Amino acid sequence: MPNFTAHDGTRLAYHVIGDGDPLICLPGGPMQASAYLGDLGGLSRHRQLIKLDLRGTGESAVPDDPATYRCDRLVADVEALREHLGLDRMDVLGHSGGTNLTVRYVERHPERVGRLALITPSAMAVGITVSGDLRRETALLRRDEPWFPAAYEALESIVAGRATADAWQAIVPFAYGRWDEATRRHQALEDVQRNDEAAAVYGSEGAFDPDETRRGLATFRRPVLLLAGECDLNSPPRAVREFAELFPDVRFDIQPGSGHYPWLHDAERFVKTVRAFLG
Repeated sequence: MPNFTAHDGTRLAYHVIGDGDPLICLPGGPMQASAYLGDLGGLSRHRQLIKLDLRGTGESAVPDDPATYRCDRLVADVEALREHLGLDRMDVLGHSGGTNLTVRYVERHPERVGRLALITPSAMAVGITVSGDLRRETALLRRDEPWFPAAYEALESIVAGRATADAWQAIVPFAYGRWDEATRRHQALEDVQRNDEAAAVYGSEGAFDPDETRRGLATFRRPVLLLAGECDLNSPPRAVREFAELFPDVRFDIQPGSGHYPWLHDAERFVKTVRAFLG
């Protein structure tokens, strides 16, 4: 497994899949091993995917200082990866919670980023919140699914501030464009791939400075893609569109019928969209 040393001495691993120009892939979770990205629906046939296991996840070592799990401090790990690979400028793809790290990296190192793809992004780093009403509206797109009644009831409990472990489990199908054996297997791996201790630190106090990040993105002149899933409860299209408006040179797209993992719902459509953007 290829690896490198972060500036604080922590050994970090990354996975290389495919051929072509490199595409740095930053996973979400937050703090989930990059394995869940797979080959991004076959994107590896067109680009060399370099999937970073963030510190404390996957094959990467646990740091001596848990405070280094904080999102803003992980920026140094991404920069260390770039230096290790010898890239003057790199294309970057961030997914879900990993997009917070991605935009904080862009904010600090804009000259090191070529094309930027943000897939079903979390927008915590730029201060965009998703209302309960918007989540309900998005959830209703799935009203014909057999699991919908129990899942929607659980969602109502969560929105009302009565979240339980069972409620969170009940709404899991909303994350996927379809709920079948393949997506059940994908979801079942989350518990073993995610570092919950690290996730608790990732967005802790000081991790985000929305005003500063927004100023950085407003001056980033390279091409940007924001891809939303039509049915994504976590990152509804309306919120992703608001995120897209922060960039000067941006393409916004919605993948029909997709949830939070668009490469699992319609791999062909996903790859076509991302490949056309990346060139």
